[in-house]
Amino acid sequence: MASQSLTLLFFFLPLLPSLLPVLHAQQPYEGLLTTDCDTQHDSSSLLGYFCNSQPNCQAFLTFHSQPPYNSVVSISSLLSSHPSELSQANSVSPTATFPTGTKVVVPVNCSCSGAYYQLNSSYLVQSGDTALVVANNTYQSLSTCQSIMNQSLNGTTKLFIGVEITVPLRCACPTSNQTSNGVKYLLSYLVDNGDTIFGISSRFGVDQQSIEEANEISGTNIYPFTTLLIPLRSQPNTSQLAAPPPPPPPQSPPAAPPPAGNSSSHAGLYAGIGVAAGALALAALVAIYCVAAKAKKKKKKVGEALPPNDSTTYGTAYGKSSDVESYEKEASEDIKTMISEIGHALRVYKFEELQLATENFSYECLIEGSVYRGIFNGDAAAVKVINGDVSKEVEVLKKINHFNLIKLSGISFNQGQWFLVYEYADNGPLSHWIFDTSGSKVLSWVQRMQIAVDVANGVSYLHSYTEPAYVHKDIRSSNILLDQTMRAKVANFGMARASEGRDGEFVLTRHIVGTKGYLAPEYLEHGLVSPKLDVYAFGVVMMETITGRDGTETQRGDKFSWNALVTMVSEGGGGGGDAMEKLGSFMDPLLAGKYPSDLGLEMVRLIERCLRRDAGSRPSMEEVAQSLSRIHSMSLIWEQSPAY
Repeated sequence: MASQSLTLLFFFLPLLPSLLPVLHAQQPYEGLLTTDCDTQHDSSSLLGYFCNSQPNCQAFLTFHSQPPYNSVVSISSLLSSHPSELSQANSVSPTATFPTGTKVVVPVNCSCSGAYYQLNSSYLVQSGDTALVVANNTYQSLSTCQSIMNQSLNGTTKLFIGVEITVPLRCACPTSNQTSNGVKYLLSYLVDNGDTIFGISSRFGVDQQSIEEANEISGTNIYPFTTLLIPLRSQPNTSQLAAPPPPPPPQSPPAAPPPAGNSSSHAGLYAGIGVAAGALALAALVAIYCVAAKAKKKKKKVGEALPPNDSTTYGTAYGKSSDVESYEKEASEDIKTMISEIGHALRVYKFEELQLATENFSYECLIEGSVYRGIFNGDAAAVKVINGDVSKEVEVLKKINHFNLIKLSGISFNQGQWFLVYEYADNGPLSHWIFDTSGSKVLSWVQRMQIAVDVANGVSYLHSYTEPAYVHKDIRSSNILLDQTMRAKVANFGMARASEGRDGEFVLTRHIVGTKGYLAPEYLEHGLVSPKLDVYAFGVVMMETITGRDGTETQRGDKFSWNALVTMVSEGGGGGGDAMEKLGSFMDPLLAGKYPSDLGLEMVRLIERCLRRDAGSRPSMEEVAQSLSRIHSMSLIWEQSPAY
């Protein structure tokens, strides 16, 4: 045994240099390389923090207020943050203006885009701007010139005044190791003059080693106006940013002078011995682990098989094995297999838990249809009762994780019925708001634009950032839910299917399903499915959102008037006063004229592109999301202007 371990030890020694970075590396700190825009560096993390297993998360940035970006509205517009969330994070009113130099906490929704995490912000190029100026000055190093050049300029450095570019902001999600250690958020912290890792760790109450590991640094200088990831167990607050850095730890007494002779060579020798000893210890641990694992595997092979009801067969989501037994007594083999697979990704509830949470599915807890409100450990959830196959919807929902897509948290099965447990949306479906004629539910223009951005971002994630990509196939206002802060989440994935063709390509089906009025012509007439199917349906939703009228009725009863409006505002179609007057007759009367006319016309143009009969001429959902993000940002500025 000893000889085997010794042999393995020497086998693993050459691998130690490659093993050590894996143990510590999470996101490399780039330092001053972010300002070297003309040289190609080996480190591609200059383009952004690397994606891990978590595709989407809540993250935070820090920003120093400075004119013209010194108010809640202007900072949130620049950094694509929601104004209400930013004001809440900084304990100020939504209309507040910060004194120059104030450190601001900025909540953002960070998503994986290709190989990197980022949040895309739209920026209109001004006179004197370069990629370096935009990244380092305007965005205060929350982006890099390299990422701007890579994403918006095709590798060049030339910017044109008046052109809108995309600026990728540096954010990241916790790794699985960080999450297991209690880390919930990563803060992209803007390093100040005089900052040290020790001072930052003390300020935020986190371990210095966790910061070093999160940024792959040890004993390295950090530089002002660079970003450092701070792992946090709770959301950051302004007091942590405003607090002065604590004094450095007391210095240890000076060590005794080394003996006469070549002291430097002795120091190197001692360091070498220390490194070698550490390496041998690590290698020994690896060797022992491998030998133990091999022995365990051999023992399992010759021993008796595990009993079928052992909880390890089904995953820890079931809790005790007795929970599994209760499911097995009433479930068929197919259902048992499905529950077994689901249990690795979702919680499996006992039916008794659902009865308790919904007061035995009482009428008082009924939301609508077969959906009930339940309370689990003090938190509200929506419990949907389904008779039939839920495998497709569950298969989609257990793979996705996006703020604007409804989250499935658990599942249960009892006496032939499935029970799906979703996150709760306090304000119900969008349709209840935009079709309400009583005036009791009124959405402002900015709220409508935020909802449109949210839906577009969620569907764009489905089309471009899931594996496989999905087409929702049932985008409509009643399938868009609004949470407590009026943020939108796309729901009802029962009809979703994997997109077998690339964006713009078609897949043929003979099974035509969906809601009349939202179905694209190519699908309704020929059964052709592509992501452009969702784009068309979303165009109908946007029309409903600004007009307050049911999409099917608007297209049928007012088709001629709508076409006349589209003709007037389309490119080359003129416009002017006639277009403004026609637009006013179409806008939701509940808006009471409180909307920016120029942005209203832009919305009409965007809707027209989404509703084109030729699917190939419709924009992608990612293009729609970018256009809406800009319209929303401009709407926020309008809302704070004297015109409002």
